[in-house]
Amino acid sequence: MDKSNPPTSFGVFKPVDHVLLSLKSAQLAQSVTAKLLEEGFLRADLVDYTPQEMIRQVDTQVKTASPLASVGQDLNLILAHRALAEQGCSFLVVHAPEADQIERVRNIANAMGATTAQRYGTLIVEELMDAETENRQVFESPDRGLDVDAAQQRTG
Repeated sequence: MDKSNPPTSFGVFKPVDHVLLSLKSAQLAQSVTAKLLEEGFLRADLVDYTPQEMIRQVDTQVKTASPLASVGQDLNLILAHRALAEQGCSFLVVHAPEADQIERVRNIANAMGATTAQRYGTLIVEELMDAETENRQVFESPDRGLDVDAAQQRTG
């Protein structure tokens, strides 16, 4: 994935066949990166975003997004990324097209305390974090607001 030309759908970030991790600090992002490399991922499979980079990307995409981005959850997801970035979260995008890769990323994300871990499929975005409370991702609608409340509880 090329960070300077990120994959989009209807003008907003949608890295199909990737897992997007939000991590409460740059230090944690470095630790997760090291663990992923140790587990067999290649550096080329990983793209990192500072909080500032994610905010800039979201702000740019919100201005140019197709109205269709707000029909589903795509626009809502990038706004949630922005909210996490404002709290200081760093982001790591991991190319993981195979089930075993997704499972390895899931295990690392849960073990190391990622704030969120979202697998981008062609039609769905799946939350990979284990349920800690009843505050799991629920029926998606832009009218329901951002799906970031549970994530905020984990970063608080």
